[in-house]
Amino acid sequence: MKVTELRASRALLGAISTGLLMTALIAVSTTWLARPDLLPDAGPSWYVWQRPERSTLIMAGVWALYALHQIGFWALIWYGQQRVGRYTGRLHLVNVAALAFNAAFVLLHFAQTQLWYDGLAQDVSIWSSQFSVIILLVWVLLMENDRRGLLFGKTVPTPGGGGVRAWARKYHGYYFAWAAVYTFWYHPMETTTGHLIGFLYMFLILVQGSLFLTRAHVNRWWTVTLEVMVLFHGAIVALNSPKQLWFQFGWGFATIFVITQMHGLGLSRRVRWLIGLAYVGSVGLVVSQLGTAKLATLPRVPAAEYAGVFILAAIFAAGLWIARRVGSRRTPVADPTTEVESPTSAQVGV
Repeated sequence: MKVTELRASRALLGAISTGLLMTALIAVSTTWLARPDLLPDAGPSWYVWQRPERSTLIMAGVWALYALHQIGFWALIWYGQQRVGRYTGRLHLVNVAALAFNAAFVLLHFAQTQLWYDGLAQDVSIWSSQFSVIILLVWVLLMENDRRGLLFGKTVPTPGGGGVRAWARKYHGYYFAWAAVYTFWYHPMETTTGHLIGFLYMFLILVQGSLFLTRAHVNRWWTVTLEVMVLFHGAIVALNSPKQLWFQFGWGFATIFVITQMHGLGLSRRVRWLIGLAYVGSVGLVVSQLGTAKLATLPRVPAAEYAGVFILAAIFAAGLWIARRVGSRRTPVADPTTEVESPTSAQVGV
């Protein structure tokens, strides 16, 4: 069978299996990983898993590998948009190249951790890694607003309207590739539970990014699975932290699933009601055991993400307005009142 005849759905299952095996390999490596003497935790802005002293040579190598991975992935996405530009149920050759390319850098990062340990964390803030993924999740809420709505299946008007949301859909691949690759290289391939589920999450996002312009890339059950995985990652990391904010993150992201994400899956009203009631019941159970003070933390994650949707849309709208103003000064326009046409669904790429 030719690689281009391989169905994208089979490639997706194979890639998920490979990601699980890679995660297992990282877990096993705890028996031989040569960890440096880690410094004590110094608070939320401190990242523990880094060498106590910075090595210029090691960091030059890490940054070089990150840059090669980042630029190469962007180039593959650009090639797919420019030379392929159509969705199919089978892999394009560029998808095969992207899967192989990302797999090679996963292995390189594993080897780099064994030899040098340090990731980008030595040089950049932990908040840059966290917010890169937070913005990715907010971006998904924005660009899916037209299809599944933002509040219980209802589309919510956002700054810039449909034109901004169409722009967000067309160019999301470049930002998502940056967020995934940057976060991937930020961390060493450590073996804590939080690191393992985090790396599995990054592997799956890299797989998703590699399957651009295939039907698997827009499979709604698969994409919602990627959105919901942050619930488990956030809750597990918080469970192992001193502040014990697992309810805030676990049930906070579950709130977003109930309010927004499940409404794009084609579920019947009865099923959605059952999911909603199960959610309310689980909240009641936690509160009955731990006290009503926990309820104050519940709205923090959804409030931040929904506010982020409007902030991100406003930034995009402002950027597009500036671009139009600059473009109109350079190029004469016959009718200055005519709005720039928004991309159609057929023109939307990765």
